[in-house]
Amino acid sequence: MTTPPERSTPRVPEIRDVGLVRRVRDEDDDEEQFRPLEWGLIRRLFGYTAPVRRKRTALFVLTLLRSAQLPALVWASATIISGPIAHRDLGRLPWVVLGYGVLALVTDVMFHWRQRYALEIGETVVNGLRADIFRQTIRQPMSFFQRVKLGRIISRVTSDVEALRVGIQDVLFVSAIQLGQMLFTAIVMLQCDWVLFLVVLGLAPVLWSVNRRFRVRLSHLTRASQESFSRVTATLAESVNGIRVTQGFVRQETNAGLFRGLLADHARFNVALARTSAILTPLLELNSQFFVAVLLLFGGWRVLDGAMPLDALIQFFFLSNFFFSPIAVIGNQYNQALVAMAGAERVFRLIDAPPDWQDDPAATALPDPRSAGGSTGLRVEFRQVTFGYDPARPVLHDVSFTAEPGQTIALVGHTGSGKSSIINLVAKFYLPTAGEIRLDGREIRTLTSHSLHRQMGLVPQQNFLFSGTVADNIRLARPEATDAEVRAAAAELDCLDLLESLPRGLDTEVGERGAGLSVGQRQLVCFARALLADPRLVILDEATSAIDALTESRLQHALTRLLRGRTSLVVAHRLSTIRHADLVLVLDRGRIIERGTHAALVAAGGTYAALHRQFVQVDERA
Repeated sequence: MTTPPERSTPRVPEIRDVGLVRRVRDEDDDEEQFRPLEWGLIRRLFGYTAPVRRKRTALFVLTLLRSAQLPALVWASATIISGPIAHRDLGRLPWVVLGYGVLALVTDVMFHWRQRYALEIGETVVNGLRADIFRQTIRQPMSFFQRVKLGRIISRVTSDVEALRVGIQDVLFVSAIQLGQMLFTAIVMLQCDWVLFLVVLGLAPVLWSVNRRFRVRLSHLTRASQESFSRVTATLAESVNGIRVTQGFVRQETNAGLFRGLLADHARFNVALARTSAILTPLLELNSQFFVAVLLLFGGWRVLDGAMPLDALIQFFFLSNFFFSPIAVIGNQYNQALVAMAGAERVFRLIDAPPDWQDDPAATALPDPRSAGGSTGLRVEFRQVTFGYDPARPVLHDVSFTAEPGQTIALVGHTGSGKSSIINLVAKFYLPTAGEIRLDGREIRTLTSHSLHRQMGLVPQQNFLFSGTVADNIRLARPEATDAEVRAAAAELDCLDLLESLPRGLDTEVGERGAGLSVGQRQLVCFARALLADPRLVILDEATSAIDALTESRLQHALTRLLRGRTSLVVAHRLSTIRHADLVLVLDRGRIIERGTHAALVAAGGTYAALHRQFVQVDERA
């Protein structure tokens, strides 16, 4: 990036450290706030108009014609006044007025098509940008979502993209028309009286200096306003997602006060931006009136001196007003252009963000041996695996174990011991910092994520459901599954009667994030979803934590059938889930400190035995 010349930085209101708990600085807070118009961004935006290139070409032609038609209308009206009307030529007057009317009608018809094409092109660009943002976001690894807040992504899709819509369909073509209007008017003015036109050119640097004076401050304030709004949306999304915690700890009034602080920050930026714009626009208008006064002085002197006829002066003044009128419009459009450039920079930064990692181009699919009568389970092997979400701070240290096909591995340990991290690595949501993970003897980096996930069934602790029906959510892993197959999966888990007891059975609509279903019901849906996927590897992360003892007892037999022949990794705190595991791994601070069967570890009297006593107490209370 080219370093801009040193200049005094305009004063921009400070960002206060306000948040529902505290505001953590992120990558968007440290970005350079000043960004002038960039042709690279503009060219890239126009790349999104490729699907409607014919309409884009037609729009450019219509824009060029309109920029010539508007000065032609002014010139025609001035000519009618200084010609037939001034000379009392009643024979010619109706015809020239008719010609003026035809020109005005053609101009308005072309204006209709210009507006229509501009709106269609703007919608095409917006749809393309939003599709790219979504496609780029969902291909990011889990580490991306630890850094980037949901509100930031929502802000890119909404306010930033809408700013680009305005930039494409309004700013660009309106500015082109206004500039073209000035250009064609200047040509006519030059032909009318070149001396007065030189006076107009001499006044142009004044306009340039006024715009330059306010450009930097408007750029800073525009970016700050956009960033503050992004913080508002991020906090709003966080508040809605955490509404139970907010209400459970009676934080409504406190959080509302902190949110008002964020709104006040945003309002301060907007007010500062409005004040600066309110100075710029009247100054441009005042300059236009000042220029007219200067032209009156010089034009009057030339008419009185006999160097210019009066009708030519009348024409010139009609044209001069039309020449200066776009200045205020262009000033306003420039403000909108700064907003669009700020939005474009942020949107393309998100679209261009490279994943922290992605599948090796040489990676191949994980074979499924079941088609050839092979093992239904997946062999999982950890070889001295070290891993950290931040590589400088490992959460797993030198972890090694093997799960043979069809075995159940139970992961046990206190919160933060590394159980979920092991699951995240097996699912290839993250890659190990050091060591190897082998699936069916192949290093996990050499396998495509898609093929692995096709052979995996995941039941997370936070049982997420999407909007739609219960059947739709069960069918998520296999969209082609029939209603009979969905019902069969629920029946095999012995929970079909529980799901059919819902108001509309399997056709019951599930609200956002599973609203409308109990926690236990949501987990049953997640179990049925995993079973329908027919996986070789089953991952259960606290899968029975929210199910009561009676429901769990119904599930145990079904789970036994689900896990039979399949490899499974189970994170659990209940004895019923751990007791039948082929291998229990006890973790503490990211290390395996004990391993063995349930009975052997209890008999050893070590850490697991102490945890076992806690499990017994939990089960007794349940």
